[in-house]
Amino acid sequence: QVQLVESGGGLAQPGGSLRLSCAASGFTFSSYAVGWGRQAPGKQRELVAGISIGGTANYVDSVKGRFTISRDNAKNTVYVQMNSLKPENTAVYYCHRYAGKHWGQGTQVTVSS
Repeated sequence: QVQLVESGGGLAQPGGSLRLSCAASGFTFSSYAVGWGRQAPGKQRELVAGISIGGTANYVDSVKGRFTISRDNAKNTVYVQMNSLKPENTAVYYCHRYAGKHWGQGTQVTVSS
C-alpha cells in the first residue's frame, strides 16, 4: 500500500523559508518519480516541483529559483526547500507519486506577517 506522509509545514513570514519532507513507504521509492503539489483555498491542486528517478528536477515558473526539490533514496524521503516565501504560496502542500497518481494527506503552509 502506497503511503506518503508529509511534515514540516507551518507558519512562515514573507521572505522566510520552510523545508517540507515526505516519507514514502509501500513501494520501491528509488524506482519512481515523485513531486510536490499544492492547493490554495478556492484553487485547483497544481504540481509545483518534480524529481525523476535519476534526480532531474523540474519546477513551475512561479517557484523556479526559490524552491528546490531533492530526494534521499536511502531514507525513502523527498524534500522541498522553499525560500523567499510569499503570501501567495499559502496552501496545503502534498507529496505526489506520478505513477498511479498517489497523493499524501498534505501539510499546511501559511505565509503571513
